[in-house]
Amino acid sequence: MATVVDLITYPVKGCAGTSVDSTHLTPAGLAHDRGFMVVGVDGVFRTQRRDPRLALVRPTVSADGSRLTLVSTEPDSGHGVLHLDVTTSAPRRDVDLFGATYQGIDQGEEAAAWLTEFLGAPSRLVRVPPEHDRKADGLTPGTSGYADSSAVHLLSRASLAHLNARLAERGAPLLAMDRFRPNIVIDSLPEGCQGEDWAAEPHAEDRIRRAAIGAAELGYTKLAVRCAVTLVDQEAGARGGPEPLRTLADYRRFSAGGVVFGTKFAVVRPGKLSVGDEVTVEEWGEAER
Repeated sequence: MATVVDLITYPVKGCAGTSVDSTHLTPAGLAHDRGFMVVGVDGVFRTQRRDPRLALVRPTVSADGSRLTLVSTEPDSGHGVLHLDVTTSAPRRDVDLFGATYQGIDQGEEAAAWLTEFLGAPSRLVRVPPEHDRKADGLTPGTSGYADSSAVHLLSRASLAHLNARLAERGAPLLAMDRFRPNIVIDSLPEGCQGEDWAAEPHAEDRIRRAAIGAAELGYTKLAVRCAVTLVDQEAGARGGPEPLRTLADYRRFSAGGVVFGTKFAVVRPGKLSVGDEVTVEEWGEAER
């Protein structure tokens, strides 16, 4: 048994996340998660891999999805706040996500100008169209918006604590959870509760194949292969040194290539999620290596 201790949605792909107490888990992930994306004039998505300043943009979406607000978290940046009426009727345009072509609804000149000035590169903002029908890869079939792959990224505090212990042994700074941009963070049950404390084991989430959380159910798709985004200090919006990839390479190498940290899931049954919900594992499997 374990509990949800944080729920984070990222309305604009690559930008800062927002913690919520409760939300609806849709077939494409947490409500509004990666529903918008910043692209260049060529339609190719912008990412913190090349544009780390995206981390300094904090988006929020109204409950009905009709209003988007972009706020700069950079002190004294002078960029102010952008309030945007979201459109779903504007013309579609081709957008490129990891070489695959999808459609995006352009959100207009005001959003483009704000992002272009902030990032220092010509940019447009697009929204996932209602007819978006992306098939996400992995063991369990599913869909997602503009996420890298699967709809939900889950990570445990025990896994981060284990990594931070290894970083401390190296004399490297400890890292916050936001370096890994999860949607659902889990921890052990509160003291005094009954149940097997599997969540205290680092990387126990790697072995989950089906899990019920609140009214929803998740199905395992794959391990989260980590990239250079983990090198970006999310508060500074700037790329740092070799950690955590250097340390992860010591003990989390994946046979298919790269290093892994955290687990991706498809949404098997949508429903409401809340901080404090218990995580009940309905099926276990062997961790991929």
